[in-house]
Amino acid sequence: MSPGNDLMAAITSERRQFSHILKELTHQDWDTASLCKGWRVREVVAHMTMPLRLSTPQFAVEMIRSRGNFTRMADRVARHDARAPVSTLLDRWQANENTKWKPPGGGLQGALTHDIVHGLDVTIPLGIEHPVRDANLLTVLDHATSPLSQKHFRLDLAGIRFEANDLDWGFGDGEPLQGAAHHLLMVLMNRKMPPGALTGAAAVRFTTI
Repeated sequence: MSPGNDLMAAITSERRQFSHILKELTHQDWDTASLCKGWRVREVVAHMTMPLRLSTPQFAVEMIRSRGNFTRMADRVARHDARAPVSTLLDRWQANENTKWKPPGGGLQGALTHDIVHGLDVTIPLGIEHPVRDANLLTVLDHATSPLSQKHFRLDLAGIRFEANDLDWGFGDGEPLQGAAHHLLMVLMNRKMPPGALTGAAAVRFTTI
């Protein structure tokens, strides 16, 4: 099996796992604030399906409406699509469990990162376990520590070494910042973690107050 097929199988598997999580959410859960600033769970899920549902012409039209600003476009479309009933949001996700999509410049590794990170945006604030396979998490961590990703998020990580306490993974040099691998991933994605999730001198910088 080629690496591309391996990654697509991993993506499909993680999406199916996330479907099981979404099915168990209450209506109150869907309206809970996510780790994405200004978005509830429903906006995050709507956003996760956007690249899977929109054709290239539809995407181009939405970008034109947002004057070429992707961040503005993604926010507008997520807020609009999130108005749909929970059943519709769930159906849209499940209908695209096998849909192949590659973010510009990110390839399938970027697609896997998109799904896992936004899934954690949902489950971490809800206090729900999100069992990501270790191999997939390591793939995403590799993507998150790439020069392109670091440039995008513009985080000042000088003097910090990330050390996972549940996987054999580390990154950087300096004062240790320790925590579960998925929590460290979210720090790399410019999210702040719940109190107690991280330890080390720099933990306060990346923890919600």
